[in-house]
Amino acid sequence: MVAEDIWAHFGMWWAVGLWIIIYGVFLLFVPFYKKSQIKPSGVYLAFIIAFALEMFGVPFSMFAIGWLFGFTLPEGILWGHTLVQYIGFWGMYVGILISLTGVALVISGWHRIHKDYWSKEEGQGKLVTSGIYKYIRHPQYTGFFMITMGMMLEWATLPLIILYSLLLVLYYKLAKKEEIDIEKEFGNEYIEYKKKTKMFIPYII
Repeated sequence: MVAEDIWAHFGMWWAVGLWIIIYGVFLLFVPFYKKSQIKPSGVYLAFIIAFALEMFGVPFSMFAIGWLFGFTLPEGILWGHTLVQYIGFWGMYVGILISLTGVALVISGWHRIHKDYWSKEEGQGKLVTSGIYKYIRHPQYTGFFMITMGMMLEWATLPLIILYSLLLVLYYKLAKKEEIDIEKEFGNEYIEYKKKTKMFIPYII
């Protein structure tokens, strides 16, 4: 890739705004009105903003490292297409595929749980164990993990690495907290469901 192609990414402020809107809208697919959702949702949104700014706006990580240490990192090291020096643009394509799979999980999980639980009156919802919930207990959170992981495979920066680590921790803690509440509501039915269904990755975790 020539230098002109690399720098063509930056200063596209319309793309920054569009990216934030497109990927920020997925927060509408979780019960963001709940207090427990504020921190993880905030970190997810911060990740989206940081990605958009560094990919389409200004490469802050590259400038900061250059200012601190007096040298410029090669493309793919905390700025630029992450895997371009190893597999070319295939890293970007793989990242996009992973992000789109995450989007599908968020929407699929929302559709199933909204239909059978969130849309019902209190105490009338049923435990959702069908559809994507047959394979994992928290498909929407897995979806957020995949959306953001896909972005890092495309354009990883120092803020994104930090925010992604925080995102994993906060959504894991949120999932554990929610499971305590669900177990209180559904008792043994949920306990049995937990025994045969993984949290985030089918048959693994």
